[in-house]
Amino acid sequence: MSLQSFGVIGLAVMGENLALNVERNGFPISVYNRSREKTDAFMANRAGGKNVKAAYTLEEFVASLERPRRILIMVKAGAPVDGVIDQLKPLVEAGDVLIDGGNSLFTDTARRARDLESTGLTFIGMGVSGGEEGALNGPSLMPGGTREAYQNLEFILTKIAAQVDDGPCVTYIGPDGAGHYVKMVHNGIEYGDMQLIAEAYDLLKNTLGLDHTQLHEVFSEWNTTEELNSFLIEITADIFRKIDPDTGLPLVDLIMDAAGQKGTGRWTVADALEIGVAIPTMIAAVTARIMSSAKQERVAAAKELTGPTGKYDGDTKAFVSKIRDALYCSKICSYAQGMALMGKASQVYGYNLNLGEIARIWKGGCIIRAGFLNKIKHAYDENGQLPNLLLAPEFKQTILDRQDAWREVVQVAAKLGIPVPAFSASLDYFDSYRRDRLPQNLTQAQRDYFGAHTYERTDKPGSFHTEWME
Repeated sequence: MSLQSFGVIGLAVMGENLALNVERNGFPISVYNRSREKTDAFMANRAGGKNVKAAYTLEEFVASLERPRRILIMVKAGAPVDGVIDQLKPLVEAGDVLIDGGNSLFTDTARRARDLESTGLTFIGMGVSGGEEGALNGPSLMPGGTREAYQNLEFILTKIAAQVDDGPCVTYIGPDGAGHYVKMVHNGIEYGDMQLIAEAYDLLKNTLGLDHTQLHEVFSEWNTTEELNSFLIEITADIFRKIDPDTGLPLVDLIMDAAGQKGTGRWTVADALEIGVAIPTMIAAVTARIMSSAKQERVAAAKELTGPTGKYDGDTKAFVSKIRDALYCSKICSYAQGMALMGKASQVYGYNLNLGEIARIWKGGCIIRAGFLNKIKHAYDENGQLPNLLLAPEFKQTILDRQDAWREVVQVAAKLGIPVPAFSASLDYFDSYRRDRLPQNLTQAQRDYFGAHTYERTDKPGSFHTEWME
């Protein structure tokens, strides 16, 4: 009996699509799902005529794979992943590779790697970005674990990943939880991107009164620019074209304004706070989703709390351009925060991350794929020790040239009562980073006053405490 090259456990949409991607690229696969009905439906439909073997027990599944076995686990993050691993342990052998392709918390991945590697097994925690389409046709892949385990998978992963001008969108990220950490930060940046786009939409619609046709035209035009060309801008333009067949209204206007989240944005914020990295744009994005979820409370509050009314009374076309500039400057700050977070995490957790290569593999397949990732890669290629993207010559000059427009947009939003938390947080980040003196000297004085926490001085070295009250 011939053996299969690759195995997939879990046949939800992402698992199915990755399985078909692997098979399409020349690697015979075996599949297993705990629900027999799901396996039968997959085999009868999407897997028909393909080199796919169905297994109905884990024993049968493992026996169908060639050594070393390569097993991709695509189940819900958390306890389900541990459950599958525990079931596989007695069945697999030293040298076999287990791959968790879900959105697992990086600390869980590190724990699983330690546990499995102590038994001779190898483990890869792999971030997968691109949604359903990416999984099927070429995602961005972020595998972390031992380098030997990656080398055992590289010939498959480089085939199934998205392909861009400078190679496949996959690279070895780093040890234990590095792959899932980078995917977590990717998702945090994604939160920021989406919130910034939502704020631009809010301004265009509610300060300038643009209708859905005009919004489609604006975002379509922005997607042709070097600065904003991206998957998220592209799909935003598409969204404004969709008309609800039942009402004849733009579908986006009928969607409840309460955003969901699956946790990776919160994890990003939590770890940034833990290791001491400022990511205010991502924090604003997570907070905005939380605020949006309080829909009934907001509806009630809207009847009690009033604010400014009116529209922007300046040049509409010029203000559209200023919103575009504000969006791009804010986007640069959001990515600068994400890169700074990964840089600090690389030191704290020993990941040895290559930030330029991470930017490269995000150029295709993933949700945040964008033309300006080429510029980010170039910035790190030019200076591998770059402390912050804001100091890269091109990004620095871009913001210096456009900051007046950015400030005007935030000012107009405040005057008209339009919340722009991510635009504002990004501008605050820029202004805080560019100042050589911040008011936290007063904070330190207060801390010393009430808690004797001591302070440093600007004019001489050492640690000092003052008795502030005579």
